[in-house]
Amino acid sequence: MTTGEEEVSAASQKMQRNLEKIEALTQRMVDAMTRKRAPNLALEGPGPDLYMSTANAYMRELADKPSHIFESQVKYWGEAITHYMEASHTLATEGLKVPEDTGPKDRRFTNPLWDTHPYFNFVKQQYMIASKALDDASKGLPGLTQKDQQRVDFFTHQLIDMMAPTNFLATNPDALERAVVTEGESLVQGLENLVRDMEQNDGDLLVTLADRTAFDVGTNLGASEGAVVYRTRMFELIQYAPLTEQVHRTPLLIFPPWINKFYILDMKAQSSFIKFAVEQGFTVFVVSWKNPDATFADVGFEDYLESYLDAMTQVKAITKVAKINVIGYCIAGTTLSLALALMNKRKDTSVNCATFFTTLTNFSEQGEFIPFLQDDFVDGLERQCERDGVLSSYFMSRTFSFLRSNDLIWKPAIRSYMMGEAPPAFDLLYWNGDATNLPGKMAMQYLRGLCQENHFAEDGYEILGEVLKLSDVKVPLMAVACETDHIAPWITSFSGIAKMGSKDKTFILSESGHIAGIVNPPSKKKYGHYTSPAPLEDAKDWKSKAEFHDGSWWPRWQEWLASQSGRMVAAREPGGPDHPVLAEAPGIYVKEIVKI
Repeated sequence: MTTGEEEVSAASQKMQRNLEKIEALTQRMVDAMTRKRAPNLALEGPGPDLYMSTANAYMRELADKPSHIFESQVKYWGEAITHYMEASHTLATEGLKVPEDTGPKDRRFTNPLWDTHPYFNFVKQQYMIASKALDDASKGLPGLTQKDQQRVDFFTHQLIDMMAPTNFLATNPDALERAVVTEGESLVQGLENLVRDMEQNDGDLLVTLADRTAFDVGTNLGASEGAVVYRTRMFELIQYAPLTEQVHRTPLLIFPPWINKFYILDMKAQSSFIKFAVEQGFTVFVVSWKNPDATFADVGFEDYLESYLDAMTQVKAITKVAKINVIGYCIAGTTLSLALALMNKRKDTSVNCATFFTTLTNFSEQGEFIPFLQDDFVDGLERQCERDGVLSSYFMSRTFSFLRSNDLIWKPAIRSYMMGEAPPAFDLLYWNGDATNLPGKMAMQYLRGLCQENHFAEDGYEILGEVLKLSDVKVPLMAVACETDHIAPWITSFSGIAKMGSKDKTFILSESGHIAGIVNPPSKKKYGHYTSPAPLEDAKDWKSKAEFHDGSWWPRWQEWLASQSGRMVAAREPGGPDHPVLAEAPGIYVKEIVKI
């Protein structure tokens, strides 16, 4: 057999193996799809009311200002046809060149072929022209409420992002080049990645963002030394081992959000907020929440509030003090504010001071969540909760992903399914994918009473026999918000803190977003922060008078908390006579996986 014949034979055998792989993967995909949950159409798109109001608005525009509609159409077709003619002329007279590309730069189109190859450049420019036309056509429709207009804008941009040429194999030069270089192996591996994600989600497609094999909670994440010293159906209480000979007398109890796992504050050692706090001489406790299953269907906000009070009681008992300091992060900060208001009503002075991380308590401005906080979507969630008993982490992960669809859906999908690459070993993305369920009752109480109706910031939120208002929060506090946070916008967070009744309030604005702005250790010297002498009344005035500081806000918080934490005492080891060690940190709840 000649060398050429050997190469043909090897290529033939490789093709045969790939065909066999594709056949096996296709069967696995079919099997996974048979396990797919029954669809809930209310969660797949906007309700009919939005379609009707948008259609009516468009028809009103057509009737009242037909010239405006006509001008928009003529502008689009004029730009599209002009570009087509320019591309055709350039190709005919100058060969494989592209016409002048004056369009805006877009980080999705970084491959040089988008600018140099006639085919790819034509596809890109036509997409950009069509995108702008669609965006312009959807804006300022007469008769729409502000919320409906924001929803139309959101869904329009979802369509625009979805139809990007980078999302399709035939119009993605990176994927095509990769397929040629690997002789099609990348496409087979991409199909394997696709099938793997469908199998892991029982037929639903949720792209894996991080390498699941690169991290192990308790080994290279959530590995700070400590012990579980108390456990209930709702949570485990972890006390961390001291790293100093003496500690402040007043202990610190951290309430993390239960939408994800607590170890966001105990990532790698060099970026662990918990380790930092322990190193500063604080006795640190953290609540690790149970990942709910269907038996938690009737667990409500009141149960979480009772758990807050229970955890505080245990920390006081273990450390033998009358007052403690507390932190609440995101939804846990919202609930902490409710707990503090409740304690104020009950004359309970157990909390000495409180810190809030990216916390929303005033929902008068719903920001980017407007599309998901209207009745059509929330009603759909309620029906799903009634069916499952809980709000599955699948729906929450998907919702948060669509807020940043290019970064959290399309880009990872391209990398995984078209390029055939393994997901990166990125700790924050691993944590992001380690989501938990929410009890059905609690989820609806939060969405209806707080997010939609905004009772806590306005007429009062009724729970556990009390009507609670933001003005009932009166302990000294520090709040940290993040400048580019799309989950808890800093101005909205500021507005809630401003309504609290505390006389001693400090506000810090960190650079970056919801996670990176909080998990921002001093050693990285990455993001700075703002402080301001202005009163906590008007956010824009506060920012206009703010001073920027290089580096993390952590040392500033540490100094403030130290001033609130009393004298130094001998370091405390985890547990005590009435609180034996039940497990080593990070405990067992954080490792539980509950699929719904």
